[in-house]
Amino acid sequence: MKWICITYLTLFSIGIYASPALVNSIDNQYSTIDYQPQQIHIAIGETSHEMVITWLTPSEAPLSLVEYGIGEINRTEEGVAQMFRDGGTEHRVMWIHRVVLQNLIPQTTYFYHCGSPLGWSEMFSFKTWRNGTDWPVSVALYGDMGAVNPQSLPRLQEETQRGMYDAVIHVGDFAYDMNTDNARVGDEFMRQIQPISAYVPYMVCPGNHEQMYNFSNYRARFSMPNYKDTESLFFSWDMGPIHFIAVNTEAYYFFEYGLKPLSRQYDWLISDLEEATKPEVRAQRPWIILFGHRPMYCSNNDHDDCRRIDCLTRVGLPVIHTYAMEPLLDRYGVDLAIWAHEHSYERLWPIYDYKVYNGSADAPYTNARAPVHITSGSAGCQERHDNFTPTQPSWSAFRSIDYGYTRLVAHNNTHLYIEQVSDDKDGTVIDKVWIIRDQHVPYAELRDKVTGTNAI
Repeated sequence: MKWICITYLTLFSIGIYASPALVNSIDNQYSTIDYQPQQIHIAIGETSHEMVITWLTPSEAPLSLVEYGIGEINRTEEGVAQMFRDGGTEHRVMWIHRVVLQNLIPQTTYFYHCGSPLGWSEMFSFKTWRNGTDWPVSVALYGDMGAVNPQSLPRLQEETQRGMYDAVIHVGDFAYDMNTDNARVGDEFMRQIQPISAYVPYMVCPGNHEQMYNFSNYRARFSMPNYKDTESLFFSWDMGPIHFIAVNTEAYYFFEYGLKPLSRQYDWLISDLEEATKPEVRAQRPWIILFGHRPMYCSNNDHDDCRRIDCLTRVGLPVIHTYAMEPLLDRYGVDLAIWAHEHSYERLWPIYDYKVYNGSADAPYTNARAPVHITSGSAGCQERHDNFTPTQPSWSAFRSIDYGYTRLVAHNNTHLYIEQVSDDKDGTVIDKVWIIRDQHVPYAELRDKVTGTNAI
């Protein structure tokens, strides 16, 4: 009984009201594991001066706290917890905790841990981003990483710990699947990525493997910008000279959840692009990068929608062609579109409506006259590789089925560098390209100046 007395004294000495149900659970079956924070991950908040800390406990803890500071732990922020009930046969219950740290100082390292009087995590740290737009942004990008065969994970963990990235972007398909085994596979995956996601913002979008129970595991576990409104399904954020946009491509495919998610996202996307392309805004933050799970183009040897000329994410709904995304990329001059889904890597020439619009024959990615598409879905999962067609299409510039991931660095307002890392080849860079643009404008303006002479 000694530990029970200590627990009660701790609770009441700091003025916590413990519900009768919680007290009863502590009386009967107190276990540190029940209240120990796990699966800690962070994401940027509504501004770059905010960080959202998210974690899980198997049982309801009395508080959701983050203790943090610069050099020493001298601040405390309280958040909220929500019960999540998985849709599997066991209807497992877990508690998702969220705490928002506000008014953070730019370019500063903060140390933190999270938990409650019944259990605390180990100590972590993160570094806030610089102020303004004039600084080089470095991120890792990939999709389709599972709890089994996550081949790229150890290298990504190491590089994150070495401070190589300002953020990591996971372009859909997690764990395979987060709902599997009554969400235990999701728990395992979130523990595996913690050496990355507890130290840098782990930014995500949903994929087809998240769809079970209306994407409930995904919506419950992640806390992206504006998550209270869009449940992390679509959102955007600013980072140095880049405006990032995350979209839910699955809204085009899972109509059992209704048409409203697609309609709402499409209207939001237009509004977001309108704001991002205002002349005064784009002059300061010129790069626009959109990412979503399913690509518009691919040359894989399968029957996925990206093999079809009327791919839904590209041309919109069948017959009526509403909610087409590709015309938006072209109209608003989106510089780069990142996809996954295919378990491979493929870089395209600048392309619109199956026509290649290189900047020039000698410098195809310098002032290109159409968006650049890259598919990076080979981080590693139990479904292994997706092979390519024997003949490479004219619009495909480079492709590989090596396990790996993509690095992106926006050096300034005009130069964006991308490279593909092969984990099969011990971290060798197997592809690299500079995207250079001194005019971030709608592509029709560029094509009008050179009336298709470089179009293939």
